[in-house]
Amino acid sequence: MLFEDLIDAVQPVGGLPGRPRKRPDKVHADKGYDYEKCRRALRQRGIQSRIARRGVESSERLGRHRWVVERTHAWFAGFGKLRIRFERQLGTHLALLKLACAIICLRFVERYC
Repeated sequence: MLFEDLIDAVQPVGGLPGRPRKRPDKVHADKGYDYEKCRRALRQRGIQSRIARRGVESSERLGRHRWVVERTHAWFAGFGKLRIRFERQLGTHLALLKLACAIICLRFVERYC
């Protein structure tokens, strides 16, 4: 039900020369989004859809792209406070989320530099 709001909430991609893009070129999604309403919403916004079909297409083909999301969720799950949201204040939760991002990036830099 919030699919269209989610797509519309994507921030412009910055850091590249020229006018920032307002929307992604392509969206990869699992079988939970295999509805004509989702595909129509993407078509109306000029976004190419790669949505696995229920009962037809194996999710392994999208696995190449989705593992990035699943890996990131696993990194966040390594922080106990973020595994289940116990914080009532949104600001506190966002602060913990940003701290976790900083620690993940620091670990990456330490490992490869």
